[in-house]
Amino acid sequence: MHPRFRGLRVQVMALSQRCLLYLKVQLFIFNLIFWLGGCGALGVGVWLSLSQGRFSALSLSFPSLGIAGLFLAAGAVVMAVGFVGCLGASTEHRCLLLTFFVILAAIVLLELGGFVVFYACRDKFDRYAQDDLKSGLRRYGTPGDPALTQAWDTVQTEFRCCGVQNFTDWFEIQNATALPESCCLEHGTPCHSPTATWWKEPCYEKVKRWVGENIWAMGIFAACIGVVQVLGLISSMLMYCQVLQAEKYCE
Repeated sequence: MHPRFRGLRVQVMALSQRCLLYLKVQLFIFNLIFWLGGCGALGVGVWLSLSQGRFSALSLSFPSLGIAGLFLAAGAVVMAVGFVGCLGASTEHRCLLLTFFVILAAIVLLELGGFVVFYACRDKFDRYAQDDLKSGLRRYGTPGDPALTQAWDTVQTEFRCCGVQNFTDWFEIQNATALPESCCLEHGTPCHSPTATWWKEPCYEKVKRWVGENIWAMGIFAACIGVVQVLGLISSMLMYCQVLQAEKYCE
């Protein structure tokens, strides 16, 4: 080979190595942030399960699948994917890099699909959640469901609300003339009449409003994770191509 072409090849290889090193560091940092985000989501899930676990019995259909469970599952998956990405970036292993890209791309598509489905069917989810909660009122106070009874008492006391859609839910479902003590403005006195003695606001709308007022923190966290995911996809594919090109030059 002519010395001029040999020198040009050496320069190209040196430039390729520098680009590979830059992508390696960048991808490792992105995946480290991604992994730490998974740790954060896992921690939030543990905190929610410990602090808000008393609300988990409200739903009869999915008693174990609440916000805490979603955070725990998402945190575990994110940590596993971040670990694969860090390992692939540090070892420059093409198989690990491609595996990380495919898994992360699948997660991003699932997230987008889930968001689209939830947004398109939000009214149906809304009605289903209310019907599910109202069906739980029938089992309030029964000996076999002390957790559900305690959960409803806690929600109505802390949020100062009564019923799912209205306080009349208790009258319609239980065929009763009195409300639970947790609906009363003054505990210890039965809520018969007048209506001024119990909370007027429905629990579903009040909790929904409270979630809407505090969802900005979750939105910021989700946006940051989304940016890291997109950058991770770009960096992993660029590094995969760079490793492949470097291997060809070394042959």
